[in-house]
Amino acid sequence: MRRRLVAFAALAALLVAGPARARAPTPAATASDRATAFHSFADVAYWSSVFDDPKRDAWQRPQQLVDALALHPGQTVADLGAGTGYFSRYLAAAVGPQGSVLAVEVEPTLVAHLRQRAEAEHTPTVVPILASKDNPRLPVAGVDLILVADTYHHLDHRHAYLPGLRRALRPGGRIAVVDWKPGTLPEGPPPAHKLPPEQVVEEMRAAGFTLLASPDLLPYQYVLVFGRAS
Repeated sequence: MRRRLVAFAALAALLVAGPARARAPTPAATASDRATAFHSFADVAYWSSVFDDPKRDAWQRPQQLVDALALHPGQTVADLGAGTGYFSRYLAAAVGPQGSVLAVEVEPTLVAHLRQRAEAEHTPTVVPILASKDNPRLPVAGVDLILVADTYHHLDHRHAYLPGLRRALRPGGRIAVVDWKPGTLPEGPPPAHKLPPEQVVEEMRAAGFTLLASPDLLPYQYVLVFGRAS
């Protein structure tokens, strides 16, 4: 159990600094917007055993979550911190053969695995992206939805990083943050690694987003859906 808790605390190796052109975070922001943990994700076999554990489906509810995001055929969705591609086939089915799933990772071995998985699962619309640590490499105004699942608390210097995600959204685009509820739970990271939803909402607001919905879908995680503020 301890091993699984540590593993999920590390979910989605992510992009630890803000985009180069973003405004530098203020000293006050720097103290509160650091990532909670850093791990190597080079061992694909190990992380596949963690991220793709069949028992995960019972609490992650991937189909229910993707259905709630109300994606449409032909849309482009980014899976930020895609890991081993746990959500890829669900997202690919939601956007259909005319859509695209940008599976974003910074670990080259995981990107290679994402390509191999897409071929094995016959999901040609899944496009793995090798991101830089300071840049997700998403197209400007090219994405309808960015899914940040089990990942937000691993983003470093979020006050500088989040505006870059805003630039990647098309008009009407959204960001869905799925992260861990506070307290000690049967799944997920230790309480000290978690961020309260109120902090996520405030950080996203400061980056130019507004909260659109917060559906109560998952037993151990909150779901927050944001759009660009006018």
